[in-house]
Amino acid sequence: MNKTIRRASVFTLLLVLALLVRATWVQFYEGRALADDKNNRRNAIETYSAPLGNIIVGGRSVTGSAPTRTGDLRYKRTYTDGELYAAVTGYASQAYAPTQLEGIYTDLLNGTDSRLKSVMDTVTGRRADPGSVVTTIDPDVQKAAYQALGDKKGGAVAVDPETGRILAVVSTPSYDPSSLTDANTAGAAWKKLTADPDKPLTNRALRQPLPPGSTFKLVVAAAALEDGLYSSVDERTDSPDPYTLPGTARQLTNENPNAPCTNATIRTALEYSCNNVFAKMAVQLGEDKVRAMAERFGFNDDEQDVPVRAYTSVYPSGMYPSETALTGIGQFDVTATPLQMAMVSAAIADGGKLVSPHMVARITDSGGDVLRDYDDEAGTKEILSPSTAEQLQSAMRTVVEQGTGTNARIQGATVGGKTGTAQHGENNSQVPYAWFTSWAKSGGKEVAVAVVVEQSDAARSEVSGNGLAAPVAKAMMEAALKD
Repeated sequence: MNKTIRRASVFTLLLVLALLVRATWVQFYEGRALADDKNNRRNAIETYSAPLGNIIVGGRSVTGSAPTRTGDLRYKRTYTDGELYAAVTGYASQAYAPTQLEGIYTDLLNGTDSRLKSVMDTVTGRRADPGSVVTTIDPDVQKAAYQALGDKKGGAVAVDPETGRILAVVSTPSYDPSSLTDANTAGAAWKKLTADPDKPLTNRALRQPLPPGSTFKLVVAAAALEDGLYSSVDERTDSPDPYTLPGTARQLTNENPNAPCTNATIRTALEYSCNNVFAKMAVQLGEDKVRAMAERFGFNDDEQDVPVRAYTSVYPSGMYPSETALTGIGQFDVTATPLQMAMVSAAIADGGKLVSPHMVARITDSGGDVLRDYDDEAGTKEILSPSTAEQLQSAMRTVVEQGTGTNARIQGATVGGKTGTAQHGENNSQVPYAWFTSWAKSGGKEVAVAVVVEQSDAARSEVSGNGLAAPVAKAMMEAALKD
């Protein structure tokens, strides 16, 4: 063979081999990455080639699918009572990445979850029929919270203390997920929602920690009782009024200057929300002991999945004693979500036991067979002694029956609660946050709730946990306890 021809042949063979190697590399090593690329149009075409599975609330689907009129995406997501359940479902969009339960269970809802495939599906490569997500949400409690919050900006969570089932997750102002489902119209809706200063896409119930104010006093009281600093909620404390923050000349006063806060018992201090008592108590305990108790309740947990991941509620570290004092009243760098404060009340209500909160009961295949049961998986931790829990229950009842939380009283039910008004802005220059966390029991039923109102049309002087947040909590508890 001619040398030139031989060289050309070898070179051509090498090129062919290089192409084969590259094709093999793309097929077997880069294929999955390319298939999963968000810009791969075929993924959207495949996802929306058939109806999606559904999210179930109270035995009824709150999601659906509808045929599209144009384009290569045959179906789009639809929502029933979309604004009511947006903080639970999130959205599945032809244009944007899914959120909340829609995002977590994408594979289940579009039929690509391997647990859905039959042997024949595996052989033929056919997409399986989609599964369903069955939530723990109680539609009556959800509606009660949504209606009671109304045009206020805030969030609310309700939990069954005994089972950990989340009965309501509400964030206002809300939005209609249906506005984001169609690729042809989603862009304009997205622009409007993201430009809204009230941030309707923010899940205030799970994903916006704020200073919890005086509701955090429950955590400090629990730490003091568990540590033995005070033997009972009726033992007098050593608490001057006003209290001078350690190492400073700043005096910490109380909202009600006539309240009997000097050397008050824990019961009285919760009833009147005495800042001096809990600020000094936090200093006496020290930040490590307060933090340890906070973490028992769930603070500083950066993997709090319900199964939507809640933002971390924070109890800080490395503080000066004066800063530790301020954490005792839920200020300085303490933050909490409504979910977290509902967990505090739930543990107290259930005798010191905290059951893992979850808002999905189970996931099923298209035939209704259970693929995973979250109720069975809910873990329980004893974070308080039964004695401490019982004493705090008693003190919280006093708050509602004759203290700062009277707007949460329910005829025929036992209710305990704690109000909170958290400073907002430098030198409290902005409207404070109004908090209320509580529990209620009646006829064998029980519920724990937490509500925060960030903003309302109430005058600044009228902003309080009892005035704004307690009525919302009451509506939720009544809905949960009704026969």
